[in-house]
Amino acid sequence: MSKVLILGANGKIAHLAEHIFVDTTDTSLKLYLRDAKRLEDFVNSHDKLTEAIEGDATDVQNLIRSMKDVDLVYANLAGANITAQAKAVIEAMHAESKTRLVWISTLGIYDEVPGKFGEWNKKTLGDYIANYAAAAKVIENSDLDYTIIRPAWLTDKPEVDYEITQKGEDFKGTEVSRRSIAQIVVDISQDPDKFKRESIGVNKPNTDGDKPAWY
Repeated sequence: MSKVLILGANGKIAHLAEHIFVDTTDTSLKLYLRDAKRLEDFVNSHDKLTEAIEGDATDVQNLIRSMKDVDLVYANLAGANITAQAKAVIEAMHAESKTRLVWISTLGIYDEVPGKFGEWNKKTLGDYIANYAAAAKVIENSDLDYTIIRPAWLTDKPEVDYEITQKGEDFKGTEVSRRSIAQIVVDISQDPDKFKRESIGVNKPNTDGDKPAWY
């Protein structure tokens, strides 16, 4: 049985991943979030598989304690201080000799989104892209076995339907479901060599356009 630490465990993608984990794998979960009460019901209903840890993602000592006995760290983090969070996660992983990290980022951090959609994305996301790009650079410059996931604009469609682009390739499409991203995270946890030391763009096929169709 493997054990996964989920940072930012109350996020929408993280919620979906948590349910996939408990429904389809024997992986046990440590759920790290600012307010552990938010996931109290989930933990109580899966108490043999999950535990909740309250903390901030920049608290290195708390992160170190949380990483004991885990096989993979999945970071579903956000905020203007995302680079500080990335540095704290790396420091804690080094302290506990952990190597496998899955990091959720965003599209556009390499200026890889072409055409009118790329222009719209840059204008709409603004500083958000720069912050996530800086955090991704910190991850990529580390010695960790990371996977950086760069999703297209996210939908709540109940589907797993995606294609992958690599760093250095033009991003495809405009949208992808949160469920698709969650499934990729779970798949990596079950096959840790999958997408190792790669930064992958993820989109739903045939969703090209000047912006997401629903926006």
